[in-house]
Amino acid sequence: MNVSLLAFAVIVAVVLIMLIRHAFRVGRDRKLRVEPPPESWSAILDQHFTFVQRLSDAHKAQLFGAMHLFLNRIRFEGCGGQEITEEIKVTIAAQACLLLIGREHKVYPRLKTVLVYPHTYTSGAKGMFGGDNGESSRLGESWTCGVVVLSWNSVVGGARNLEDGHNVTLHEFAHQLDQEDGVSDGAPLLDNRSAYVAWGRILSADYDQLRKKTKRGKCDVIDDYGATNPAEFFAVSTETFFEKPKQLQDKHPDLYEELRSYYKVNPLDWVV
Repeated sequence: MNVSLLAFAVIVAVVLIMLIRHAFRVGRDRKLRVEPPPESWSAILDQHFTFVQRLSDAHKAQLFGAMHLFLNRIRFEGCGGQEITEEIKVTIAAQACLLLIGREHKVYPRLKTVLVYPHTYTSGAKGMFGGDNGESSRLGESWTCGVVVLSWNSVVGGARNLEDGHNVTLHEFAHQLDQEDGVSDGAPLLDNRSAYVAWGRILSADYDQLRKKTKRGKCDVIDDYGATNPAEFFAVSTETFFEKPKQLQDKHPDLYEELRSYYKVNPLDWVV
């Protein structure tokens, strides 16, 4: 066999291997999406994230399917002495996957690792992944390199209080959605190019409105941390959308509709 034929055979073999692996992953993912949740999940969610009880049977099935995929692929690591348990994994996965249930969407394709601290942690001057944001105490972080960092006590606090508009897990995983295109700018991947026009117009207007109110010391249903930059505005608005849907719809109807269109769910259906 000459060199050119050998090279061609190698290329064909590599392509076949890639196709086989892809087919295996697709088949595995389809199986995981319809696999029922283990009995152990019920006790954990009943203790920490009763929000699941508000979902329709169809949405619960979507949630559990996404959770299976999440837990099958994402690595968890404990930091600061934190032990990683099923309780931690399931509680975080349930909240993270709540953002996905209305959409036929890959389960955080850029995410590789979730780091979990027991309490609020201190990020050093250079940070874990570079940058110089100054030393500060934090509840969570999301990075474009495929890492989410969370404080376990903040995760639990957010999961158990379903109506205060603050949820660190929803916040950081909204950042992950935003960062799927490699940048953190408040513009996640949308269904089509034309959708970005309305998205940019509406979110920019409400972001500017929040900044002006914050400067005047006035409160809004959206926490003033959302006035930091467009990426934080999207993440904070996501928290508000899921936890204070009626108030957000009343005060920011256009923003509510944009988020409803993006997440493809209507949290007003879950208000009790």
